[in-house]
Amino acid sequence: MEREFKTISKNGIAEALTKVQHYRYLNQAEEAESICRDILAADPENQMALRQLGLAITDQFSGATSDRFNEAYSSFEKLTDVYERSYYLGIVNERRAKAQLQAGHRSHTLRASFESALHFYEEAEKVRPQGNDDAILRWNRCLRLMQGIPDLSGEQEEFEASDAPPLLRE
Repeated sequence: MEREFKTISKNGIAEALTKVQHYRYLNQAEEAESICRDILAADPENQMALRQLGLAITDQFSGATSDRFNEAYSSFEKLTDVYERSYYLGIVNERRAKAQLQAGHRSHTLRASFESALHFYEEAEKVRPQGNDDAILRWNRCLRLMQGIPDLSGEQEEFEASDAPPLLRE
């Protein structure tokens, strides 16, 4: 007998989103991811579930080639708000870079990931809501991390956004 997933009710989505936050706070990203998938099965365009799904996937990044970067990226691409889409595409690239850094990746790999994050944070900054400096805060954090890596610090061969696409998929 083949079993199938059950669909949650649309009335239960708000409570399910609360559980997603709870599991992410407990560092149980896989549980949060599963609930997001249940929400999206009931409401495929749910913006909060798309955002939380992408974040739950990035919570699982380890710097390995098996990280599901493209899946998280795709989730954030579906966000309809221009600011949120750019901001969270910056987040996925920043988290990828941080995971790569923790895993001991070489500087050229880190540079591409950090530069992609910076690109998206710049885009988000241009369309940010008044008083929302989150993209600037993230930009500054990425830049500080880059300055702490000898091969990425300083003005060594200026790396422009035009030198590489904003997204380098593996």
